[in-house]
Amino acid sequence: MFEQTEKTEIASLGEFGLINHLTQHINIKNKSSIKGVGDDAAVLDFKDKKTLISTDLLLEGIHFDLAFTPFKHLGYKAIQVNLSDIYAMNGIASQVTVSLGFSSKFPLEAIEELYAGMLLACEKFNVDLIGGDTTSSRQGLVISVTSIGYANEEDIVYRDGAEEGDLICVSGDLGGAYVGLQLLEREKQVFLSNPNIQPDLEGKDYIVERQLKPEARIDIVDLLAKMKIKPTAMIDVSDGLASEILHITRQSKKGCKIYEEKIPLDPMTADMAREFGLDPTVCALNGGEDYELLFTIKQADYDKMKHDVDISIIGYITEESAGNYLITKAGNIHEIKAQGWNAFTSTKS
Repeated sequence: MFEQTEKTEIASLGEFGLINHLTQHINIKNKSSIKGVGDDAAVLDFKDKKTLISTDLLLEGIHFDLAFTPFKHLGYKAIQVNLSDIYAMNGIASQVTVSLGFSSKFPLEAIEELYAGMLLACEKFNVDLIGGDTTSSRQGLVISVTSIGYANEEDIVYRDGAEEGDLICVSGDLGGAYVGLQLLEREKQVFLSNPNIQPDLEGKDYIVERQLKPEARIDIVDLLAKMKIKPTAMIDVSDGLASEILHITRQSKKGCKIYEEKIPLDPMTADMAREFGLDPTVCALNGGEDYELLFTIKQADYDKMKHDVDISIIGYITEESAGNYLITKAGNIHEIKAQGWNAFTSTKS
């Protein structure tokens, strides 16, 4: 939770005063942003491009825990997870709108920190914050982000384009965000039982950052363009590898085979998973929040990317009747089932 000796009540500014206070230093960077904050609506001009729009809603107690999530990290993540949806369409994100709901327990300084994280993400990814709304909330902190982007019509990648024989690829590594969450939850419980004990996160920076400060993979979109590879289907890994590959196969009316030994796992993720009594592969399959890109490519494109160390080929697309299966390191075959994050129960389902 945000700690500061002096706290400013937001009510002293009023809604419009708050908006002016938070947005006074916003500078428009994209030519497509004709008008941003300051009028009844933003004005955008993408000329001959197709417009991409995605929205995410983040709720305190469901999607984040303020006991161990710094406001600045939360703001950064709120933008990142939304930009990831645009990149998963093989597009370029250019604008976001942000709406906030919060109670009187949050001082101005907390919201400033939240906004600072958002603006940091916008600056890093060359995105303009062009509007939004603020309101009071009795349900804790509510964050709604809408991302807007663009792409040439011929470059857009949907989930339903995978073909039999296509290779299944994923960027980065998986499972780290989920294991990082388990670590943070454990240290929270230790602190609640004894506030004199400081959190033990030393040497675990990577998995903690995977949970608190994920990075949307625009670099992979840029890399594929440079390689002249257009994926046949693509999705970001927000709910776990199993859930995402099933989205692709079901919408493409295909099946798949994924090999456990090919699933990329960071050594720290694997070690910490085992410390928690968890199977690292299960964390990758069902954990979620990695925000890597999962995509399929034609076999003819294999030679163009076979040496890239940040992209792993983990399986291939089959005919629909062959089903969706994981081949384990021991050679056993298991049907892939979606068991990722369920926002309506706030549990792993």
